[in-house]
Amino acid sequence: MWTYYEPLHVVTYFHPRARAAFEAVGLRGYWRGYFAGRAAPLGATGPAPVVATFFSFAPAMVERALPAVWQLASPEEALRARLTGAVQALAELTYELPEEHLVEAADLLEAAAGAVEPGGRVLGAANAALALAEYPLARLWQAATTLREHRGDGHVAALVAAGLDPVETLAFKIADGMAPIMLTGRGWTEEQWHAARDRLVGRGWLTPEGKPSEAGRAGFRAVEEATDAAAAHPWRALGAERVARLRELLDPLARRCHTVIPPGNPIGLPTLLTEA
Repeated sequence: MWTYYEPLHVVTYFHPRARAAFEAVGLRGYWRGYFAGRAAPLGATGPAPVVATFFSFAPAMVERALPAVWQLASPEEALRARLTGAVQALAELTYELPEEHLVEAADLLEAAAGAVEPGGRVLGAANAALALAEYPLARLWQAATTLREHRGDGHVAALVAAGLDPVETLAFKIADGMAPIMLTGRGWTEEQWHAARDRLVGRGWLTPEGKPSEAGRAGFRAVEEATDAAAAHPWRALGAERVARLRELLDPLARRCHTVIPPGNPIGLPTLLTEA
């Protein structure tokens, strides 16, 4: 299901209307909008909770953005901007779809998001606690955001349980074919990357040539399986029949959203959706 709802959320990172909405409230530059918009459900927080919950960013990069962004826009303004920009982006991408299609999809995705378990899920819980949106596209985006942050919280927990720190996680994924922008775009230095790579070689997750070993692949598969298991409750609550219907409804939305997501994107979304 992640491959169907994540594209709805990530228009907030890749669509020009989303960036324009952040700029309209004073958050100029990509990373100001990113950190303010994504952290806003936590309130006017400093860098420490964001370093912990976002996980993959170098602390120095987070500290350059927070708490300074709150001098430019309040969390409430950032929340309004992120929803406005996302809805405008989705409206441009999905204008051909009938209203009843969007309403039914919003009803089902909102029902799934309403079943997220808040315990231990800081970003998921903070997004779930926001007031429900009124219009279908806003409801869709907010529900997708709650579900992706809930899943992300579980993924961070699985990585920590596997003994992986943020830069080791990125170094392994890059060795496994992910775009290097995941490392450079999150503020880690070459020195930090090389040290992380050496640690992965030392624990047997990478070969001396820097390629994923069988042990490394198995270890990361276990992380992904733990992530999926931790994210399963909303879909069990929704039930197989409604999940299948939601997948059918989200497919054309997700495919339209993929048109603005660049290949080799730093989120790891597959270019094409696979058939379930």
